[in-house]
Amino acid sequence: MKYAKLIFVVLLISSLTSFVEKDKPTGGLNVGDVAPSYLPDAASLMLSDQPVAPRKGGYVLLSFWAGYDAHSRMLNTTLSNVLQHDSLHKVEMVSVSFDEYASVARETVRMDRITAPLCFAETRGAESELYKRYRLHRGFANYLLDDRGVIVAKNVTARELASYLN
Repeated sequence: MKYAKLIFVVLLISSLTSFVEKDKPTGGLNVGDVAPSYLPDAASLMLSDQPVAPRKGGYVLLSFWAGYDAHSRMLNTTLSNVLQHDSLHKVEMVSVSFDEYASVARETVRMDRITAPLCFAETRGAESELYKRYRLHRGFANYLLDDRGVIVAKNVTARELASYLN
């Protein structure tokens, strides 16, 4: 009985503290943060060879994905297609795969017809500095950065992208 009261008190306190800071985002970086460098380390493989830099008044869309993650892959493909066919010339896309093998990333880019100016295969996955800098341990994300490197949107869909830019 003595231990039952103690266990009850511990459970009560732990359940109350689980509600602290519920509104604070916990995964990755957030809107308003200055984005860390988004170019992968030298060890990663570049799948395309066009340079990218945000133009004055322009944006960079960072898309982090992997072939094994259906949601991130679908979003990456959709965003790439929208930017290819739409008149959103203010946006430069950087697509980064965290597949373990560059051949998988290369084939996925080919199959999905990704046309981002910069496509990287970061084959060290969760061990890479880029993965850690963007705190992707809770899942892949995409980030829309302004020309100063400030995150203006996170996890945008194709429809949201168009509305942010208009």
